[in-house]
Amino acid sequence: ADPLSAPAPPAAWQRFLACCHRQGLLSPAEGQAGAGPGWAPPATSRPLYLILDDNFYYQSMRYEVYQLARKYSLSFCQLFLECPLECCLQRNRLRSHPLPDQTIYLMARKIEMPDLKKNAWEQNSLILKSLDCASEDDEQIISLLATALENPVKQNEENTEQKEADRAICAASIVHQADQTCRRIISQAMKDAKDKNVLPSEMKSLAEELNKLKAELLEDLRQGNNLKKQICIQNQYSDPATSVISAFQHEASNVVNKYVLK
Repeated sequence: ADPLSAPAPPAAWQRFLACCHRQGLLSPAEGQAGAGPGWAPPATSRPLYLILDDNFYYQSMRYEVYQLARKYSLSFCQLFLECPLECCLQRNRLRSHPLPDQTIYLMARKIEMPDLKKNAWEQNSLILKSLDCASEDDEQIISLLATALENPVKQNEENTEQKEADRAICAASIVHQADQTCRRIISQAMKDAKDKNVLPSEMKSLAEELNKLKAELLEDLRQGNNLKKQICIQNQYSDPATSVISAFQHEASNVVNKYVLK
């Protein structure tokens, strides 16, 4: 199936054709307003590259694009620009409409680099330093595109890739469940602290400390890292989510006691 023969809203399809026409990818006849969703480029046309310029900070976001490429037997590749946080902040402040610094900090925490060892579907990826541009970078990008064109994604790879996707969905569900449970633990811990007459001026600090602890433990679960050794010894659970929740409950109690015993 040709990807450009897929049904699309008329307005969106016409904008796409107009964009291709402006870039010289279509002849005037092919870019006519009357061209419908059945249009396909002639066999002699140049390769058509669709560049999705976005952060795609979660691997799952990029995997959705890969699935589309696989569905239509198209090529797929990723170009990831690695940039230090301080450089991102500096560049953002120079924009005409800069984002809040907190947004940049949040993105830096969330963004997931391509994992070529773990994800077979991310093998066609290139990670470049974003501090400076070198001629070698251009050569690597051209090589990446050429390799992608020569090796379109095959639909018969679906079973293996679907298993990887299912594992990713399962992992995300575990993190979500652990997050919900940890939120309930925090709520109860705050109630206990209030009942034990923790000063109102210290309740905010307590909440911040508990939420920071939750974020750290959930990140451990998300990344598959080992939990703190002493807690793992105390809680011999095979289920990582259970270990995280138990560890969080243990440490949350210690944090509350610290404020109660002041």
